[in-house]
Amino acid sequence: MTSKTTHIVVAGVIAASVIAASSASAQLAPGPCTVAQENDVPARMRDGTILMANVLRPKEPGSYPVILMRLPYNKDLGQANVYAKPETYASHCYIVVIQDVRGQYKSQGEFYPFRNEAQDGYDSVEWAAKLPGSTGKVGMYGFSYVGATQWLAATKKPPSLAAIAPAHTASDYYDGWTYSGGALSLAFIQSWPLTTIALTGTRRLGDQEITDRIVKGRDTAQATYTTLPLAKYSWLSPDDKRVAPYYLDWIRNETRNDYWKRWSIRDRYQDIGVPALSIAGWYDVFLKGGIENFTGMRARGGSEVARKNQKLMIAPYIHIPWTRKVGEIDFGPEADNQFDGIQLRWFDHWLKGVDNGIDREPPVKLFVMGANAWREAADWPVPGTEFTSFYLTSEGAANSSFGNGSLSRAAPARPQPADHFVYDPANPVPSRGGNSCCSIAFAPVGPYDQAAIEQRSDVLVYTTPPLSEAMEVTGPVTVDLYAASSAVDTDFTAKLVDVYPDGKAFNVSQGIVRARYRDSLEKPTPLTPGDVTAFKIALMPTSNVFKSGHRIRLEISSSNFPHYDRNLNTGAPISSSEKMKRAKQSVYHDPQRLSRIVLPIMPQPLKTE
Repeated sequence: MTSKTTHIVVAGVIAASVIAASSASAQLAPGPCTVAQENDVPARMRDGTILMANVLRPKEPGSYPVILMRLPYNKDLGQANVYAKPETYASHCYIVVIQDVRGQYKSQGEFYPFRNEAQDGYDSVEWAAKLPGSTGKVGMYGFSYVGATQWLAATKKPPSLAAIAPAHTASDYYDGWTYSGGALSLAFIQSWPLTTIALTGTRRLGDQEITDRIVKGRDTAQATYTTLPLAKYSWLSPDDKRVAPYYLDWIRNETRNDYWKRWSIRDRYQDIGVPALSIAGWYDVFLKGGIENFTGMRARGGSEVARKNQKLMIAPYIHIPWTRKVGEIDFGPEADNQFDGIQLRWFDHWLKGVDNGIDREPPVKLFVMGANAWREAADWPVPGTEFTSFYLTSEGAANSSFGNGSLSRAAPARPQPADHFVYDPANPVPSRGGNSCCSIAFAPVGPYDQAAIEQRSDVLVYTTPPLSEAMEVTGPVTVDLYAASSAVDTDFTAKLVDVYPDGKAFNVSQGIVRARYRDSLEKPTPLTPGDVTAFKIALMPTSNVFKSGHRIRLEISSSNFPHYDRNLNTGAPISSSEKMKRAKQSVYHDPQRLSRIVLPIMPQPLKTE
């Protein structure tokens, strides 16, 4: 099977995203060097496996640093759906290497996510450093899984690696990749293999029946997320270990155990000694990981140069495409994709030694939604952030005809009745927009009007009065929730919403906690039915100006499907369970049980348009 043929199949899935991204991205102008390309250049790994790469190099005599991308998504494409084409980077007088990872496209071996990327990454960096015409300095770039190939390689300290630029990627492949708050990131975890890694990896088996099954699953993914038990998800041929054995491993290892820890980046910052430019998106599933990589490396990086030279940029993007129009909101021209130029400056400095000032610029640059402008800062969270509590209360409800109560800076002063709803796994709250991966064709992503969701009887709604002046919320967001359930296990979800004067309610941030993982992602603890329990829900960080006249809203429920798998309320293993139970949920907000959302408020909000 040729890579060209495989590309045609996969392109049918993501063509719309690719076209939108490349047409709206800021273009990187060609550089002064002319470029020659050599395809299918072999690199031998330490175990003898041959990985294939395309090598693009300047024709002009001289020596040049190397920029390396290692991906499972076809080296002939080079992630040009968000970045400039590899030849454009090469024209700026770099040797550019785009390599298929082990077991994908033209590279030998068996693909298993994360397993070989550290050692193969080390070997590939050192091989690339010795290519003819190389200065011996190597940088790496790429987004999503291609961010993982950078971080994992960096943990092995290849001597020739000088800098990396990982985008839209995670810090831990359990927490913030496969699971969130202990809940499975269902739409992502099922659609990712169907659309890319399983489809392309199994084509080399030569069994058309398997290929047809995966293609059918891809084409019907949204209609089959309800499949139970999860281990019987037939599109991924769970009984055939050649197809996607990792899928069963993911759902059977539902705690953060040794299976996951062996690849965790957050546990290995002390092993990484290079500067990193981390790029993230406010509506991307890996947002928290990008931020944690920045803060973790600043605190625990393996060298002084690494600790002092971390940069973080966050744009208002979903996973893909990187465009100014996200969901139902156009964030304006300041949100156009500018990352090629920034990456080029990054590599010019760290690989060529150009004194272009990028190392002296503020390390944090954030797009503030609502203001539709960029904020620079010295750290994350932004210094001077005022973490402010807004309490759930039935006192002085913002609108007595809608919702369950209000959000108030004043804590409840007297007893209040609890709010109740019934969570039925057979009828979950549907995801509408939000943080997921990887394409709008397979998962709801971005900001969308939540008005219809808020009419459901299993969604509790708490709202402030209209704001008298603009309020900028920039930073991490948490909810402290006092709740009880009739079940031994259940979920609680939270969503931060910006309510416009016309009644439209756009999601800003979301979060979930699986009750049995409320205290530890490693050691589950069941609930005692009926007992009031304290939960902390870490929502996605954000940066948004709630304008004057807008209202701040918090939604509380127990499902957000198919972003996250449905908790069946039994506490049984998610891989094998299919029996459902309804759960009666109660949310408490009184002087003894102060349920609240904690918002990171900027003392001086950016001015809105």
